[in-house]
Amino acid sequence: MSQQPDGFPSYAGQPQQREPQHQPLQQQPHQQQPSQSPEGMQQGSAQSHPGGNGSRVAATAARTQTWWAETLHKLTLHARVTLLAAVAVGLAVAIVSVAAYVTVRQQMYQNLDDSLIQRAGQASQKGVLTNLENLQNASADALGLSDIRVGVLGADGQQFGARNSPLPPMGEQELEIARSQGNEVSLRTVGVRNGGSHFRVVAVSTQYCPVNAPCNEIKDLFQPGALVVAQSLGSIDQTLHNLGVVLWAFGLIGVIGAALAGNAVARSGLRPLARLTGAAEHVARTEDLKPIPVTGRDEISRLAMAFNAMLGALAQSRDRQRRLVGDAGHELRTPLTSVRTNLDLLAQADKRGGLKPEDRQQLLDDVRAQMDELTTLIGDLTELARDTPEVRNAELIELSNVVEDAVIKVRRRAPGLEWDVQLTPFPVWGDERLLGRAVTNLLDNAAKYSVPEGAEPGSDGEPVGRVWVRLVDGVLTVTDSGPGIAEADLPHVFDRFYRSSEARSRPGSGLGLAIVKHAAEQHGGMVYARNAPGAGAQFTLWLPHAATQTR
Repeated sequence: MSQQPDGFPSYAGQPQQREPQHQPLQQQPHQQQPSQSPEGMQQGSAQSHPGGNGSRVAATAARTQTWWAETLHKLTLHARVTLLAAVAVGLAVAIVSVAAYVTVRQQMYQNLDDSLIQRAGQASQKGVLTNLENLQNASADALGLSDIRVGVLGADGQQFGARNSPLPPMGEQELEIARSQGNEVSLRTVGVRNGGSHFRVVAVSTQYCPVNAPCNEIKDLFQPGALVVAQSLGSIDQTLHNLGVVLWAFGLIGVIGAALAGNAVARSGLRPLARLTGAAEHVARTEDLKPIPVTGRDEISRLAMAFNAMLGALAQSRDRQRRLVGDAGHELRTPLTSVRTNLDLLAQADKRGGLKPEDRQQLLDDVRAQMDELTTLIGDLTELARDTPEVRNAELIELSNVVEDAVIKVRRRAPGLEWDVQLTPFPVWGDERLLGRAVTNLLDNAAKYSVPEGAEPGSDGEPVGRVWVRLVDGVLTVTDSGPGIAEADLPHVFDRFYRSSEARSRPGSGLGLAIVKHAAEQHGGMVYARNAPGAGAQFTLWLPHAATQTR
């Protein structure tokens, strides 16, 4: 047997989660300028205002993200799919283009550097260009090599080159190579791209022979220096420029093609969604709840099937409401007709001198009974008209107390019956009023059929019938001592306004058990009926434990 828990989960004592605090960005202090002393060095603004720049950047990023989100939400799904395809292809093309451009540029520069270093090294070893007489007489323009400049830089800073030819760029890096006389190589880029004087300059250490010096005979006459070779980057710049134009052109073509393809895909893919939208608009306009045809098994088809299921549920709800209105009109007509007939009899009798007191009292009692039946019927109809899926504003209640109150109420109305009641505590979440009415209806039904028709309580106080009530682990069982339910009537006992042929002679509207089923479903439970061996009809109501439900 399930035990009632001592307490239910509470969030009052649990620590609240705090919002994560953003740590301010730690900025490095500004480097000391050569003209500043350590005492006068200014600290960075980030120290006086910690996290100021970081907060502004974060706020700007948040505003930008919000703007993008709002802009995207304003677009149609068709436009979003097209934009997504264009952006995705554009990013892919941009990444591939940048990677290709950087790779080609790096490879071209690497090949040029290797060639320059190799040629400069070989020229330095052979000693042809390091002989100043040869160097001054060998003009690069005369050899058709106008894109190459060659020169020698002495360790003392003197520069030598061919006559009528410009010298290669020479600076501090080349001077260090000349003075070091090691195996180091200097490589740098001089000038601006497409500026007319863009060179790749290499310098290797060498020993040069001054003019008119017999260096071949006296080795000590060689002077330390550096052989400097400058290669024009005009051809490489032009090649990279052409490559960039080609990549931009093909990237733009790819983005346009992706946008067109995305537009076509969106139009084709969203066509079923457009049909579904048209069907929904047709339903809203005409209230025609016919299901729409579904083909395929994609997400749109699943959406269409869910839409058809919704239409089916709406159709069933509308049919239930129509049946309720039709049945209610039929059932209300009978007591209203009886009341009107009795009132007409009273009016006609008063015109003729009136009825006997006992006849008049009997007629008024009939009117009062019909009014009570009409009041009960209207209350039942109002309860069933609340077609809500679950109980609203549920509270924690003790089911055994609800059953006990209902037993006390029904026992007063059926004094000639013996009540065998056994109840155990069982907490549930629900509507106490609705559960009380459902239990009362079960007990009233059992009391009504436990008393044989026309039977009167004996003078010796012997009961004319018996009702068994059990509540164990949330299962309420009500068993009467009546004739039971016919097998043909068992599947319909919980239908609205259904009354078996044996029940038509007894008072009732046919809505009591329907309200029981309605209450059980709203509380997440169930109810069913059967014939108990050795007794009459038995109704079983099951409700879930409060601990298994979240509210």
